[in-house]
Amino acid sequence: MPLPSFQPYAGARVLVTGGLGFIGSHLSQKLVVELGADVTIIDSLIPEYGGNPYNIREIADAVHVNYSDIRDPWSIRYLVKGQDFIFNLAGQVSHIDSMRDPETDLDINCRSQLSLLEACRENNPETQIVFAASRQQYGRPQFVPVTEEHPLVPVDVNGINLVAGERYHLLYDEVYGIRAASLRLTNTYGPHLLMKHDRQGFITTFIRLALEGEPIRVFGDGSQLRDFTYVSDAVDAFLAAGVTEAVYGQALNVGGIEPVSLLGVAELCQELAGAGGTVEMVPWPPDRAKIDIGSIYVEHARLTELTGWEPQVGLREGLTETFAFYRRHGDHYWSE
Repeated sequence: MPLPSFQPYAGARVLVTGGLGFIGSHLSQKLVVELGADVTIIDSLIPEYGGNPYNIREIADAVHVNYSDIRDPWSIRYLVKGQDFIFNLAGQVSHIDSMRDPETDLDINCRSQLSLLEACRENNPETQIVFAASRQQYGRPQFVPVTEEHPLVPVDVNGINLVAGERYHLLYDEVYGIRAASLRLTNTYGPHLLMKHDRQGFITTFIRLALEGEPIRVFGDGSQLRDFTYVSDAVDAFLAAGVTEAVYGQALNVGGIEPVSLLGVAELCQELAGAGGTVEMVPWPPDRAKIDIGSIYVEHARLTELTGWEPQVGLREGLTETFAFYRRHGDHYWSE
């Protein structure tokens, strides 16, 4: 089954929250350059969260950028008006930060999601929304691969608030008829990742250390399995979901081609970087051990059945592209 036609985006008004961030910037670029959409980006540019104007350097003159916070209900009420599609990617994604500052995580990942949906209900009930959720919502897996039927038992504040944010979207679809769907992402990687700190996932740390020729420290024995989604595949998942009526009202996994051990990822990063770095095994730090979930990888068959989406980019190919990007543009991501 092929992907659906993306023709409905041509000339459509599209709002991308978090559009200066990692996935949002790639999504905005494809919408503008390849699909001819009229794109508005919302981003608060909170330094710790990954928004970076350099991410849209090639389309800056072709998009509307509103520097506002999705926690501001007044700007959201205005910005949702007239939008045909809303890709809701704004969020606080650090599991560690959510434990250190749970109130902020609650505001961004929970309260503001409800505020956006209320703004749509009052000002644009005809819009279509795709929400960015996470496999972190599952917590420690009871079985793998994890399907959408797996219980949602998060191990951190971030996961709990994402569950609530997702449920708000699906509730508004069911009760108010606002077409909304949720995509549960897993270890998305590629160019435009935040590199300033290590609190948004291990893959950013691995990439930076490898490029700098530093040792990569893998916690435990490195046998934990993960699946990875290259950013272009994630973008296609959002676009496919947005134009597939059967997806609305559902939460669906977005996975990778095959699971890989953390040790294997570290070794591949050092190989591709070619900077002489090594891989070391170290004990788990106490703060991270508490929220470690062991091996987890997801089953995305339901998304494939409904939209025809399948991941296309393998880990070696995707990391090769990622390393090449940061060799050229790293100065715009390394600095504070």
